[in-house]
Amino acid sequence: MTVDTGAEAAFVLVPEAHTGEWVWDRVAAVLRRAGARVFCATLSVDSRDGSVDLEAHIAEVIRQVDAAGERVVVVGHGYGLLPALGAADRRRDRVVRVVHLDAAGLPEDGDTALDVLPTLSRPASGATEVPPPTREEWPLLGSTEGLTHAVLDKLAARALPQPAATLTQPLRLSESAARIPRTGILCPADGSTIDRLRWMVSLGDPRLSVLTEPGNTFLEVPTGHWPMLSEPDLLAKALRQAAAGEGESLALPADHVPDHLRPFAVEVADRPRERGERVDLYLPDDQEPRPAVLFVHGGPLPAGMRPTPRDWPAFTGYAGMAAELGAVGVTLDHRLHALDDLPRAAEDVSAAIDLLRAHPRVDGDRVALWFFSGGSPLAAPWLSAPPPWLRCVAFNYPLLEPIPGHGTEGDRFRPAAAVRGAGDLPVVLTRVGLEDPMLDATVEHFLGAAGECDAEVEVIVAPHCRHGFETVDHTDEARSVIREAMGRVLGHLGA
Repeated sequence: MTVDTGAEAAFVLVPEAHTGEWVWDRVAAVLRRAGARVFCATLSVDSRDGSVDLEAHIAEVIRQVDAAGERVVVVGHGYGLLPALGAADRRRDRVVRVVHLDAAGLPEDGDTALDVLPTLSRPASGATEVPPPTREEWPLLGSTEGLTHAVLDKLAARALPQPAATLTQPLRLSESAARIPRTGILCPADGSTIDRLRWMVSLGDPRLSVLTEPGNTFLEVPTGHWPMLSEPDLLAKALRQAAAGEGESLALPADHVPDHLRPFAVEVADRPRERGERVDLYLPDDQEPRPAVLFVHGGPLPAGMRPTPRDWPAFTGYAGMAAELGAVGVTLDHRLHALDDLPRAAEDVSAAIDLLRAHPRVDGDRVALWFFSGGSPLAAPWLSAPPPWLRCVAFNYPLLEPIPGHGTEGDRFRPAAAVRGAGDLPVVLTRVGLEDPMLDATVEHFLGAAGECDAEVEVIVAPHCRHGFETVDHTDEARSVIREAMGRVLGHLGA
């Protein structure tokens, strides 16, 4: 998609937290050689008296916008998106586009940086600033893929404290802010792709609706969170494309059926279910206690989306199929709604397990847990110390190493670390051939860790299947893989 924006605009570049205008040096040089006018915002960091807040940073960006002229593209990297949006809203007559550069959140009026960017450290009580990351902590702020050791050393050496009030003061935007044209430049190694964002739009998240408006576009730069340091030439090219309104649209056709609401690839007869507040049980015809399979959906997913995952065809299909074959199929809606919700979602999984194991139609000593996509980090606590009733853990197209910014530290939600404690617990992993490279890299890392400790991982390879193949690939291969995975899981349950 290309939109005519008239004369070439100037760029105002706004840096990420804990950095300064120096991070833009190489990109600014490339843009200037191409004839562009470039201005780099210097965001104040001296906040020993607590006076530097988000409004102060917005004012500094506004000064650069005013100096840049009549047609300005404001680029916000990570945290820098908040002051970029605030300045663009107040200089609506000058700013022709805002570029979201690998910014994980979509700030709205009243949001703070900490609301939308969980990778940022929270200030200690009463503190006026947040210390900069150490050399080892930079990957927690975003993927460092593509950065050399020397560049990482430079980031750490030049890192700056972040004024606490810039993270806690709410952003104020007018209603007209939503009408400013936007371009998202995504960095796949940091977990963001156009396909993944389009899928999120298809889920009906109202916060993303603004991104489907005409004139809003998306581009990708194949690197991690710091493209200005790892791929300055590619980033400069993408910025010029953004200024010209180029890129892909996220708008979906009126008759679009989201992938997750398409029919299950295997025909399964409708079955009655026992419906609870968060958990549904699909019971087999046999009245005796039977083993159970709990299906754990992925995420993060919007809190208000309808239907919820336990009513998606993939999960009703799997649960009904398990019941047809003599096991209790169990689905649940857990609360992995944001990047830092893994602990809360883990509580929901534990509560569902307690409920199903206490059910009179369930053999509580024979249970399997089956994890999908972004819900797979929730398997780590069960892999690290498997209880005797857990007979199998299964994964479909999993995320097995939380991406930077997934709101977790340590090994609690890292299956690749947890598998060292799995012992002889059977693990059934369905690996799709047409997978997002970032996700597949986490599978490769997990399999390497499993091999080092001789964990029992059975890999089912689906070379021509895609992520979510149960509803997007109505092929013989997809149906065969579904049946094989179900057979192996139920086999480990003795069903």
